[in-house]
Amino acid sequence: MRTGLSILAVMIAAAAAQADPVIYSTYGVHNPPKHSPCAYPTCVYARGPGEPTNPEYPAYWTSRWKMFRVFQHYAEYSPPYDGAPPAPLKDGVDYQTSWGTTYYDSTWKGSSGEGAMEEHYEKFCIPIFPIPNNFTCAFISLGDTAYFLTYDGDRPKGMPPVCLFSDVNHPPRRDFITHLPYSKGDSDRLGGRVQGYSFWIGGDGKPVQTGVSPDRTADQDVMFGYAFWSKPTPDSADPHAAPYRHPQSFYFSGYPLTPPNAAIVSQNYTDFAMVHPDPKTTWDQVKGLDPKKLPRCQLFNPPSAALPAAAKRPPTWADIARPHR
Repeated sequence: MRTGLSILAVMIAAAAAQADPVIYSTYGVHNPPKHSPCAYPTCVYARGPGEPTNPEYPAYWTSRWKMFRVFQHYAEYSPPYDGAPPAPLKDGVDYQTSWGTTYYDSTWKGSSGEGAMEEHYEKFCIPIFPIPNNFTCAFISLGDTAYFLTYDGDRPKGMPPVCLFSDVNHPPRRDFITHLPYSKGDSDRLGGRVQGYSFWIGGDGKPVQTGVSPDRTADQDVMFGYAFWSKPTPDSADPHAAPYRHPQSFYFSGYPLTPPNAAIVSQNYTDFAMVHPDPKTTWDQVKGLDPKKLPRCQLFNPPSAALPAAAKRPPTWADIARPHR
């Protein structure tokens, strides 16, 4: 009888663990501050004297972008990049270029919350996971629920078409940049033509440095950054909209070992515009799915057989601030 109770207890504990929400620390950008050990309780940075005001996203938009996976000489050539990593870095030798599209609509509302977003990566998925990234993928966030999708033709063996990425991961709010510190160094790298915001996260999950340079990849820290153009410009799709500061690039730490060999990654926007996404080709891909019935993604922690041998595995975005999740 005691054995039966023990087995039952284990089964109940396993079921409870499986039901635990999957939440990643995003320092206020994708979920509430309570899920991250931010520098401030609200995860909001006040701007100091001489620092620019905070730009905001339009209510909805669409943009293509180039993704640069930089795997050599990244410490000498830090982002933000002006269209591409600077010379003498060479495409195919020091970095790889791929493409994708982001669709954003802050006006979306549903049972899971507010805001909708899809990030679609063509042929090469975002290289933040310790697996090969040579496949098409997409993240779709509807309210607080985030899904991860793969597609016929290049789906990795054993990976489901759709899995639950996170239970609490909403699209960035229009004013998300308030959660990042302003970096004069990042801004000056492109002659002040951009407003750069970034920080590095240390092993304890707390911010340890503002600005990308000096590079801290060797210290196994993790970086997150974003840049807007400094000058407000008209919108190409809506000439009646007031000029605004367009996003320039999103730059961050990838997984530095092989695969995918991505110490630094930058997504540079190419045609950002106030184009309302079509739900039929974006969020409807997960329409009607019950998140509770989907398999949990194993992207950050794939089966051991899929992992290469390594003396010391560097942290991923899933590892930072683990006690706070």
